[in-house]
Order: sequence, then C-alpha cells, then structure tokens
Amino acid sequence: MADALALVAPGQPLREGLERVLQADRGALIVVSDDAEVLSLCTGGFLFDAEFSPQRLSELAKMDGAIILSADTRRIARANVHLTPDASIPTAETGTRHRTAERVARSIGVPVVSVSAAMGIVTVYCGDATHVLQSARRLHERVSQALHTLQRFRQRFDLALTALSAAEIEDTVTARDVAAALQPGELLCRIAEEVAGDLVELGDDGRLLRLQLEEVVDGIEAARRLVVRDYVSSDGARGADAHAGNGDGRSERKGHGAEGRSATTDTERALAALARLSTDELLEVRRVSAVLGIPPAAAEPDLALEPRGYRLLHRLPRFPDALVDRVVDHFVGLQGIMRASVGELEEVDGVGEARARSLKEGLARLAEASILDRYS
Repeated sequence: MADALALVAPGQPLREGLERVLQADRGALIVVSDDAEVLSLCTGGFLFDAEFSPQRLSELAKMDGAIILSADTRRIARANVHLTPDASIPTAETGTRHRTAERVARSIGVPVVSVSAAMGIVTVYCGDATHVLQSARRLHERVSQALHTLQRFRQRFDLALTALSAAEIEDTVTARDVAAALQPGELLCRIAEEVAGDLVELGDDGRLLRLQLEEVVDGIEAARRLVVRDYVSSDGARGADAHAGNGDGRSERKGHGAEGRSATTDTERALAALARLSTDELLEVRRVSAVLGIPPAAAEPDLALEPRGYRLLHRLPRFPDALVDRVVDHFVGLQGIMRASVGELEEVDGVGEARARSLKEGLARLAEASILDRYS
C-alpha cells in the first residue's frame, strides 16, 4: 500500500490525472499493472499503448470501462476495458465500480484506483488493504498536529531518560522510573509510524515535514532499545512474548537455541510485546513491568531494579559496542562497573590501562552531569 500511495501522492502525474477526473465530475477505474495476470481479467476495450498524461487519463475516463496503466504509470496500456474478477471474492463495497476494484486488488495484488463521481473521493485498493485519499491540505494539517504532539512526547521522553540516568547512578531505580521512560518512547514510535504513512501519501509536498519528523524521532529507537536491554529478564521476555503473542506459548520469533537466546533476542521479544500493548495497558506500570519479565507478584511500581549498564556505557565517546558487551558481562550490573577500580576494569578482555581510565573518568563525568541535570 505504501508503494501504491507513493504513485498517487501530490506532485505525481497520476495524482494530477485523478484530480482532473474529479474536477470533471466523472468516475474512473484504474489498474496500475499490465502484466499477464491483469490482462487475463480483461475483456473488450481497446489497446491504447500511449505515454501517460493527466489530460489523456481525464479524457479516457469519459468512457465507462477500466483504464489499464503500466506498473510505473508511465504508459496507458488499455482503455474502456471490462474487468471480470472472481465474483466469489468477498468485498465490503456496494457500488459496482468499487466492488470490482476491491476484487481485482484482492485476486492479483496490484494497486487499483477507484474514483467516485457521486462521493467525490478516490479510493486505493492493494491486496486486502483499502485507503481513501485525503486532500493535501487536510494531510498537512493532520501531520502538523501530530508533529506538535510528537514534540511534547519527545520532551517528556528526554526528561524521563535524564531522571532514569540519575536514579541509575544513585542506585535508586524503580519499576516506575523504567516505565516512565518506556511509555513515552513507545507512544512516540507509534505516532511517528502514523505520520510516516501520511507523509508517503503527501509525496514531494511533505519534504519539510519529513525533515521535522526525522529530527523529532532521532535517537529514540536506540535509546528505548537500550533501556529495555538494561532491564529485561530472559525468562520474562519469553513469557511476555508467549502471553502477548500466539497464545499457545510459542514465540513469533525464532530463538538462537543453545544457552537460550542472546540478550538482543530478549530485547526484541520485549519490544515486540511492548508494541502489542494497548494505549491503556501501556500506561500501567505493572503491564510494562510484565513485558520486562518482572513476575506479577513482584511487579510493584516502587520495586527496586538495577540496570546492567548498557545505556550509560553507550554514551561514552569512542567506546565500541563489543567492549560495552564484555564490560557488562564481566561486572553484571552498573553499580559493579562504577565501583570497579582501573585495575579491575583492565581485567576485561580488550580494555587496556588507557581505556580503563577513560571509562572510569567518563562514568564519573556522566554521574556528575546527570545529578546536576536532575537537581538543577
């Protein structure tokens, strides 16, 4: 559907042709593909095989039959065609043109566009998906409102991460602190996904809005992934995935076998389970805690938690991911890493004296900055 919407986005020749059809108060049925599977559903009409132009599309729409375009919409292959999809294919539409469009899209999976003269709307069908095009003005307003909402949630997310960092350094993290960071982070991703879909439909008209979206969501996915990785429990991630997934205890993702699964797999499972929570469930600390693998009996908002240290270590400059993993595996928790001496840090494979001192000093600076940010 995203590819189909890109073809009818403002600024595209096909969109201009559709607008001309609407302005002329006409209807149209357009199939965007001329392969053998499409042609097998075509009867009658005539071979056109001419370069596409909005004017030609508008003129051909005066006839009752369907118009067949090439897959790239650069050529008009046939016009005034009668389409004969399987009548047994289910459809929720009532109008003849829309019923035919949906059945064709469902039977062969190509984009089909239906223009309703009576309702003045354009509907795009692709496979089982259906989308009614909105005006560029309406989309601009909708995206602008969503971006304002995203900016507010981004501020809340950043403040929650700052508070979480200070609590991690002071060793006072609770389940409530972790949930306070994951809740806005997940909502940001959900809203951003909706906005991205609208931007596809806006096409070239949404360039500046797309840049704003990229700026607002920059770094969010990496930050929330590291938060989950710091607190997720291996057994809990499997349980949360089974509970929120297929319902029969089987995961939707394949494990890595042997010694169970990698920390990355546990993180992916937890993020997938988090994405399946409803908005109301996401606002409950206990439900977020369950996703991280905290047993229901212990899932209290003020339950003390200890981070592994991935997120803070990733904030250190020039400290490779592989070394972060080895340091965390060696010391188990963040407090162990922070209390370790330079000599103890050097015991980690790949951490020499210079890097050990850099790590020690970097964590000290992060601790000072986090506490200042929290209490200033």
